Amino acid sequence: MGQQINLPTTRTQCIGAYLAQPDGKPKGGIVVIQEIFGVNAHMRSVADRFAEHGYTAIAPAFFDHLETGVELDYDSGGYARGKQLVNELGLDRALEDVASAAEAIASAGKIGTVGYCWGGTVALLSALRLGLPSVSYYGARNLPFLHEAPRAPVMFHFGEKDKSITPEMVAAHREALPQMETFTYPADHAFNRDVGAQYDEASARLAMQRTLAFFDRYLAGA
Repeated sequence: MGQQINLPTTRTQCIGAYLAQPDGKPKGGIVVIQEIFGVNAHMRSVADRFAEHGYTAIAPAFFDHLETGVELDYDSGGYARGKQLVNELGLDRALEDVASAAEAIASAGKIGTVGYCWGGTVALLSALRLGLPSVSYYGARNLPFLHEAPRAPVMFHFGEKDKSITPEMVAAHREALPQMETFTYPADHAFNRDVGAQYDEASARLAMQRTLAFFDRYLAGA
């Protein structure tokens, strides 16, 4: 369904991106924002899934600024390398790439974002600063930005067993942004990732239903 493309960015450097197109006219476009492990098979499957639901989906390979074709394993070495790469990349440059990716699929209609883990925080920033309706899955780096006034709606998903995001941190989202929907699930961090021990099928399915309803409302105008 999908294909690799080159994505021009604001820094005169092209990065890679995975583009998945729906059958027929798209309902809108979604920028899929990766975890710290790169645009790997799982993230490509996430983009494919949104395409199956009628959206043009694009997953920019942010790490291409630093190293081409990064796809890390879900182990301690992959985690350490991914953390190093996102810290080196920085959130500002990631946000610039989201804007470039949104522009690349602008013909699909209204554009939103969905992000996971590190990408969950980039998704939040996309709503706050770029005005893109966004869904943030278990963004552990969100707290420093919750004081900013959102320019678009944002939805949050968290796992109640997630040791990196405490109940107090979840409560801070509800307190700072009471107008936005914040959902919790009886699951761990990365409960949407269907290729690991943390996957929780029931929670992932419910979160996806809510995510699609959000995009159908704010992008497709349903």
